[in-house]
Amino acid sequence: MLDQDVMPERATRREWIGLLILSIACLIYSMDLSVLFLAMPAIVADLDPSATQLLWINDIYGFMVAGFLVTMGTLGDRIGRRKVLLIGAFFFAVASVFAAFANTADMLIIARALLGIAGATIAPSTLSLVVNLFRDEAERNRAISIWGTAFALGGLVGPLIGGVLLEYFHWGSVFLINVPIMALLLATAPFLLPEYRDEKASGIDLPSVALSLMTVLPIIYGFKKMAADGFMPSQIVPILGGLLVGYFFVRRQKTLVHPLIDLALFKIPAFTASLLVNLSGVFFIFGIFLFQNLFLQLVIGLTPLQAALWSIPSSLVFTVMSFQAYRVTNHLGPVRTVLLGLVVNAAGAASMAVAAYYSSLVGVLFSSMIIGLGFVPVILTTTGLIVGTAPPERAGSASAISETSAEFGGALGVAVLGSLGTLVYRMVMSGADLSGLDSQSAMAITSSLASTVEIAQRLGGPTPTWLTEARAGYALGFAICCAIAAVTLLVLAAVAKRVYDSAHIDETALQAH
Repeated sequence: MLDQDVMPERATRREWIGLLILSIACLIYSMDLSVLFLAMPAIVADLDPSATQLLWINDIYGFMVAGFLVTMGTLGDRIGRRKVLLIGAFFFAVASVFAAFANTADMLIIARALLGIAGATIAPSTLSLVVNLFRDEAERNRAISIWGTAFALGGLVGPLIGGVLLEYFHWGSVFLINVPIMALLLATAPFLLPEYRDEKASGIDLPSVALSLMTVLPIIYGFKKMAADGFMPSQIVPILGGLLVGYFFVRRQKTLVHPLIDLALFKIPAFTASLLVNLSGVFFIFGIFLFQNLFLQLVIGLTPLQAALWSIPSSLVFTVMSFQAYRVTNHLGPVRTVLLGLVVNAAGAASMAVAAYYSSLVGVLFSSMIIGLGFVPVILTTTGLIVGTAPPERAGSASAISETSAEFGGALGVAVLGSLGTLVYRMVMSGADLSGLDSQSAMAITSSLASTVEIAQRLGGPTPTWLTEARAGYALGFAICCAIAAVTLLVLAAVAKRVYDSAHIDETALQAH
């Protein structure tokens, strides 16, 4: 720990400009997760991909990011975080050009895969470099808040920027926007960002890299398929396969002098507790907001544009809280911020459960604002604790573990809560009167609300009883998932408090990196 009698060095203009450059890079990385949503119709018309190719165009970027985060984070610790970031930025720009001018679906899939591998260098490298830049804890909390805001804004502005570009340019323009940003990073980073590496570390263990990919990718794939298609026994196969490989991965890490993942990090109580809280927060937020987006359109009946406009207030809460979360952390301290945030998040989830059950538009949107007030400080503060409680030479690895847990949390939340909601929906619809409909339509109605709404629109006429029952079934599933989230978050707060108390964290002097 730092000597509390020695004041940490304050950041200068150079450090804040460096943070700005890192944040812009993060925004672009986050944008690429969502920028394709609006471009897909143009891509389909131009490249005519098959259904399988379309799935991979959408998902391969996230798969590669999740698979390579740990490897790239550890590589940064070994050869230099700035060096890895610059190499990744260069290949991100090259892959963006490749994607922009792809003339077949397979070329675009390959380009998106390369973008994911290059993108995996950005999140852990930028976070660990932010910690390098800011030695003062209060400034570091603020810097991490700004870094987190960049991720949040990327997800929000990605579709917006994509829509503007698609209005006037070819769909490839949504990728070309990456190039000048990466060029700016390459030009300025050598002068603004410090280099850091673990001088005692050896090279990367390639078998560990292979095992980590064979662990992460099948598990993420299995859960994504579960979320997309509903639960089927065959989806368990890749998940179990990934877990089996993960067992051998962990065994190998225990035998290496310089492992890809330092398992000793998990022996640090504050690190493990913060990681668990971080993963759980992302788990519930992704699941709840998946329900919310569909709820606004399929239950309330809003158009996509109307749903986006109604969601602006909650989006603003998330953005403002990302900028201001550091003030909460500096005032309350990291531990109390996390615990209070979990309680507020639980209150928001409970409010969302009531609003969903009664199909209240205002209630759902108000509840999402409450969730934002609690969620953002929890995620940003636990991210700081994860990196701040790890040894300096393992900050890149700790950052990568944090990002990988977030990827897992999001995929798990969408899959598990989505499957639970689907189960409730199908139980409700099993007793619906579907007489007068052909067997194919009846099967579609009992499978998903989206199909039910589509069939009702095609048939026209007054609202059928089965559509009302379907919307009530979806709302009930949404409400049950939110209620489970509220209870779980309160239990997690109690567990986290015990762990943090036993860890005796010196909140005035988290270790600088």
